[in-house]
Amino acid sequence: MTTVRSDVFKIGDNFATLLGDEVKVGDVAPEFNSVVMGWGKVNPLQESKGKVIILSAVPSLETDVCDRETRRFNEEAAKLDDDIVIYTISCDFPMTQKRWCGAAGVEKLKVVSDVLDAEFGVKYGILIKERRYLRRSVFIVGRDGKLTYVNYLPTLGDEPNYEEVIAEAKKALG
Repeated sequence: MTTVRSDVFKIGDNFATLLGDEVKVGDVAPEFNSVVMGWGKVNPLQESKGKVIILSAVPSLETDVCDRETRRFNEEAAKLDDDIVIYTISCDFPMTQKRWCGAAGVEKLKVVSDVLDAEFGVKYGILIKERRYLRRSVFIVGRDGKLTYVNYLPTLGDEPNYEEVIAEAKKALG
């Protein structure tokens, strides 16, 4: 049964309902399936096994903060070692993601959707029930499949500390 938490995270002045349990540093990263731009299924952790994986969860690519965040991580991805892979995950439809990526010139990171089953959202404790989108958060999975960094941002409008995320990913390379 999925854990329901309604006293952790607010949207505006009201608590939102989060589905799933939070993960923490040291946990084995939960496996999940998502869909790519052509609706094909993908398991990002299996696809990038043996690499350091940054998972950037955003509510929707078509909002200002998510747009900035994804563009910034795309810029960072261009500078990183091939053994670090960045995924942006949202509940946007794959065709929306494809259109947005094309317009934004995002090609250096991978964008996947949690729209079908919200498996990622539930397994990482970030699915907002009332809106059926993801709480902004960042996770880093080490080469061994364990979480080395977890950051649940306090509000939807907050951006991650990009320098910290990149430094932690480089540290996870070993």
